[in-house]
Amino acid sequence: MASLFNPNPPLVSFSSIRPSSFNPSKMVSNFNQTSIITNNTDVIAHTKLFSSSLSMATGCSSAGGDNTSRKLPVLLFDIMDTLVRDPFYDDVPAFFRMPMEELLELKDPTVWIEFEKGLIDEAELEKRFFKDERPIDFEGLKSCMISGYSFLEGIEELLIALKEKNYEMHAFTNYPVWYEMIEEKLKISKYLSWTFCSCKNGKRKPDPEFYLEALRHLKVEPANCIFVDDRFGLLNCN
Repeated sequence: MASLFNPNPPLVSFSSIRPSSFNPSKMVSNFNQTSIITNNTDVIAHTKLFSSSLSMATGCSSAGGDNTSRKLPVLLFDIMDTLVRDPFYDDVPAFFRMPMEELLELKDPTVWIEFEKGLIDEAELEKRFFKDERPIDFEGLKSCMISGYSFLEGIEELLIALKEKNYEMHAFTNYPVWYEMIEEKLKISKYLSWTFCSCKNGKRKPDPEFYLEALRHLKVEPANCIFVDDRFGLLNCN
């Protein structure tokens, strides 16, 4: 839920991609180099562009003829509004029967971040969702979120194609334990592992330690990771 906070760029360098699905052009950043690739709505062509972009961004590829070698780069995906539609922006204001501006004014400004980091449980979120702690239909809110989760257009086809190319893929996301609701509905784990979730790691982007923790866990150099996100503020990791 990006509207709830204003991140600053972290201090760790990753190669980064913002997929063309979310913008008329796709930025592929490799430290000081940036290339712009024209958007292509055809999913197969999109996949070819994405795969080409991986090589452009890192200069890495799998070792030819050696199936035991680890294929690089490792792909780290943000989830909300990168792979999966975020219901917060449209569905949740409608659920509470108020415009987004009013919802943001009335809700507790820190409770969602605490929930994302796993510092509080659902009961505390329900109690503190609004500043005045008014009662809410919490199960209804969860049902609203579940109904709104869906793959963004072309994304599942892209994930299938990347999996077929044997890329190692992980979630790298600021999201609470509700990621389990996304998994139950969309079965994203068919394509990637829910390895780096803020609720499990206790850290959120853009905390540099979250990025460093991912590198330590994966045992790779930053140049051998591609981080895919819909927000440039979290891609400019310099």
